[in-house]
Amino acid sequence: GVVTINMPRIAYLSATPEEFYKRLDHMMDIAARSLDVKRRVISKLLDEGLYPYTKRYLGGFKTNSGEVIAETFPEGTSDFTAYINNAVKAGADAVFAPCATTYASLIIDQAASMNVTFPLLAGDTWESSVILDAAKGKNIDVYVSTFFDENDDGAAAAEFVSGFKAWLNENADKKTNNGGNDIVAAVSALGFDGYNVALAALEAAGSIEPAAIVDVLPSLVYENAVTGAISFDEIGDAKKDMAYVKHANTETGEFDFVKTQSVSGL
Repeated sequence: GVVTINMPRIAYLSATPEEFYKRLDHMMDIAARSLDVKRRVISKLLDEGLYPYTKRYLGGFKTNSGEVIAETFPEGTSDFTAYINNAVKAGADAVFAPCATTYASLIIDQAASMNVTFPLLAGDTWESSVILDAAKGKNIDVYVSTFFDENDDGAAAAEFVSGFKAWLNENADKKTNNGGNDIVAAVSALGFDGYNVALAALEAAGSIEPAAIVDVLPSLVYENAVTGAISFDEIGDAKKDMAYVKHANTETGEFDFVKTQSVSGL
């Protein structure tokens, strides 16, 4: 899971650097505890066969004679060989591992050392230099689904990619913080779009009141988004059903674009 901390708000509320770090420490503690609660709840639901987040998406898979076998591991696990062996014994066609990159690098390394033939699949958390470094030089297939590709030739996307790469390359520290390269991950593009959409919503509402902003979302369309036009449904959820599938190139240490996939095209 991911928790986003509103750093500008903490800075706005803090009168001194000491207060800033005190508030930040408090929010990080809440974030850590919330992720732990989420992990335990999802583990319980998985054990009971009641995992709600996958019910919608696995219907078509099961209709086509697919089978899903769920595994959970305790926090702090470093040896995944037993889980990988279970997948091998079950004749798995693929392993979906939506976990943090710290675990992912271990899974990739151990799966490669066991010469598995099935691919490892994950969401946008794995679109990271950590994953590319872990997979590079190994005989392993890793696929991620994300929401942006830096080779998108749309005008807004091309302008953002060019500017973002220039911003990274002008400062060694920025590039280091980006994993030592100038790869534009989806999270960077989505963060940029999120900021601009939030600003557009504030302007449309003419207010900073949450209720007023929620009211304008169903009619808000942000056309110039880097990741494609953004609009919202009646409850304020973004209408996004397109994913970009990428493959970790174990020779170049980069992600290669494979295809786009929509929910309707499954």
